[in-house]
Amino acid sequence: MASRSESQESGVNEDLDAENVAKVDEPVGNLSKYYALPPGYSETPKKGHLMFDACFESGNLGRVDYITEFEYDLFIRPDTCNPRFRVWFNFTVENTAPYQRVIFNIVNFSKTKSLYREGMTPLVKSTSRTKWQRIPAKNCFYYRCPDHRKNYVLSFAFAFDNDADVYQFAYCFPYTYSRLENFLDGLDKKNLECYKRELLCLTVQQRRVELLTITSPENMKDDLKRRVIFITARIHPGKTVLFYYVMMIELGYFHYCNGKILILVSNPFCL
Repeated sequence: MASRSESQESGVNEDLDAENVAKVDEPVGNLSKYYALPPGYSETPKKGHLMFDACFESGNLGRVDYITEFEYDLFIRPDTCNPRFRVWFNFTVENTAPYQRVIFNIVNFSKTKSLYREGMTPLVKSTSRTKWQRIPAKNCFYYRCPDHRKNYVLSFAFAFDNDADVYQFAYCFPYTYSRLENFLDGLDKKNLECYKRELLCLTVQQRRVELLTITSPENMKDDLKRRVIFITARIHPGKTVLFYYVMMIELGYFHYCNGKILILVSNPFCL
């Protein structure tokens, strides 16, 4: 495992120099069916030579360095147009050997404060076990590493117990853009009077930024001014959990509303 020597922490600002230096060799694209092979190895990959892939929706893994047959350093890609923020990862691993044990070090996180320091652990699933599960906390470590410009490193140990499976690892529960659009398209078909969907703008990748209004039908009139509760979700890729909260609010409102005012945005006297 990467060295676990820790220096004193004082917050986000002390990482600025490391973040600026990290831009030099920042990965620019996702890995696609990439075999992490020992140095000098040029033959056909064997069983146990891990193949990494992140070329799928919400995937993020830009580089893999082979350290030993038991250890790999992983580099994640930054946010679009902002190389200072590197948080989200989501990738698959296959071509494992039976009961192969490895340590993955995600070495270029940009955050000093993370829920990984409070007991959160990465998620894993496989083709034979399709439900996300958390890696045991005893196998995960989040620490400042002097070997990687004092960036924070997430190291976790894992044993591949089925060599026929494809394993997927993620920062937290993924929520894809396609899933959001399909969910909203389903709401559009219901023609709900208490719901309005608008296009706020397009991202630099020409994806929709949705503006949703959920209120009682009489509040939909343009000439009315109301106090509102404004909820934003997915400011950064790692905030997928907010999508689930927003979806729960919407589903809860539509399920229980039945034409009645049940949430604060519909009643200014509650604010």
